[in-house]
Amino acid sequence: MKNLDTRRTIRHYSNREVSDSLLHRLFALASRTQTMGNLQLYSVVVTRSAEQKAALAPAHFHQPMVESAPVVLTICADFRRTTRWCEERKASPGYGNFLSFINAATDALLFTQTFCNLADEEGLGYCYLGTTVYIPDTIIDVLHLPKLVMPVATLTIGWPAEEPPQSDRLSVEAFVHEERYRDYTAELIDTFYREKEQLEENQAFVKENGKETLAQVFTDCRYTKKDNEAMSATLLKALERQGFLDVER
Repeated sequence: MKNLDTRRTIRHYSNREVSDSLLHRLFALASRTQTMGNLQLYSVVVTRSAEQKAALAPAHFHQPMVESAPVVLTICADFRRTTRWCEERKASPGYGNFLSFINAATDALLFTQTFCNLADEEGLGYCYLGTTVYIPDTIIDVLHLPKLVMPVATLTIGWPAEEPPQSDRLSVEAFVHEERYRDYTAELIDTFYREKEQLEENQAFVKENGKETLAQVFTDCRYTKKDNEAMSATLLKALERQGFLDVER
């Protein structure tokens, strides 16, 4: 895909408008991506107003680009539309379960990635926010998401006002397994992570956080067991609220 090899995460945007016509054209193109059963189990909520962006900001830990970006897209796993279609066509839907959420989330994330690739081709900048599933109840409330609709991804969108360095990536050999899974020995871990750990910015990252290794920054500071368990519980409650864990449905 054009520009994918030079892709950067953009957090600062110019004042140039991102038109509805451009977005809708990219949405239409992205809708040609893979989808389970040709059902397109996703919806996109487009946020432009300062009021709505401010309301969404707490769900994303007040990262500045949520309010400064011209457009915020919330991509949702959506079995609501399909369920309503079934109900209106004398069919009996049974999609209030975890498997249906996984299928819809997969559809939504495939759509999201395809949209990102298309945005790159247009010269747009974007930032993917993994925080979407951390405090989903706030997003559900702000966007008035009904049952069987669950936010799974957020993109801040705009024309770039910066050209940051690319993030580092592991080598292909680190994640490709031929024929069957090859477990990671200490020697392979050393080989695959050596370059990442030796990067000046990552060594500075370790020092700034007062840690001995880069891995400790992730386990002790960024993605701690305590936080992961707490947000997992929150996510499960949100899935239950949205009807994806309703065993009686």
